[in-house]
Amino acid sequence: MAAQNYDSQSGHMHLPRRRFIQVVGAAACSLALPSMAHAATRLLAKPVSIGLIADLHHDVMHDAPARLDAFLEAMAADPPDAIVQMGDFAQAKKQNRPIVEQFQKAHPLALHVIGNHDTDGGVSFEQLLEEWQMKSRYYTRDVKGLRLIVLDGNERSPLHKGGYPSHIGPKQMEWLKKQLESHQGPMLVVCHQPLAGPSCIDNAEQVQTILNSAADRIVLTINGHTHIDDLIRAGDVTHLHINSASYQWVGGDHKNISYPAEVHAAHPWIGHTCPYRESLFTTLTFDPKNGSVQIAGKKTEWVGKSPEQVGVANQPGVIDGQQVVPEIRPRKIERSARK
Repeated sequence: MAAQNYDSQSGHMHLPRRRFIQVVGAAACSLALPSMAHAATRLLAKPVSIGLIADLHHDVMHDAPARLDAFLEAMAADPPDAIVQMGDFAQAKKQNRPIVEQFQKAHPLALHVIGNHDTDGGVSFEQLLEEWQMKSRYYTRDVKGLRLIVLDGNERSPLHKGGYPSHIGPKQMEWLKKQLESHQGPMLVVCHQPLAGPSCIDNAEQVQTILNSAADRIVLTINGHTHIDDLIRAGDVTHLHINSASYQWVGGDHKNISYPAEVHAAHPWIGHTCPYRESLFTTLTFDPKNGSVQIAGKKTEWVGKSPEQVGVANQPGVIDGQQVVPEIRPRKIERSARK
């Protein structure tokens, strides 16, 4: 769930007001890629597909294992080239090893992104790297000609005043610059926290400037964290918010009794959520034939009340029934005339 720019008590998300950010509109079924990103996609030899699940929150949801099962069964039925969990998956502690191992064994290329809640409960990043068998908190991986640049948005700003850190530090920033400068093929940038839009990292503008320097090769950036379905363009780079597998957070000021009393007693944090009845996940397909990116849709319903019915007040740009939905909308991102 979102932390920086997100009020964990009220469940409000804060939308940065930056002139160069274009909110494309969650209700749209298609979005035009800038022509440079379209050209980068066409450099792939064959279509590349990536299965994605975000914000499972195994330590919150009583049925998180079943939600992961649904994702992995769908991936087994139509295997992608890689699967990625987008963070806030499960606290990196010994008792959660079975669900982490289940994910890792489900595909030859199963990739982790670190979320802000994966180190809850006093877990260190060193412990997380060991538990998840990761060599580094940020890294690159090539998937059939598509380079994934996986970032860690959990670094602490020198100006950090509280809450979960949400920042890309100087060392990682220099690493990112080098990766973008040295790779001439198509790239997908991945981070748990958004790099643009609601609840973005606190130095998002700086990162966006760097990303736009490589807009001719960055096809897309993707994030979890916000538990919304949204598309945003910052400059010439398109950003996709992947909805949670599990719920919309409504915060400490709101209580939502969505399951039987015994479930809430055993899993008290569920009372601060509006759960999705079924697991949400998607597959992105990068098609060099027409230079498009296709997003597989999946729709479910609220368990009990929606956030709007609970009385959660959204921030500007985050709208019930548009960004706040129990759905990942099917979309096809194609070329635009924009340079």
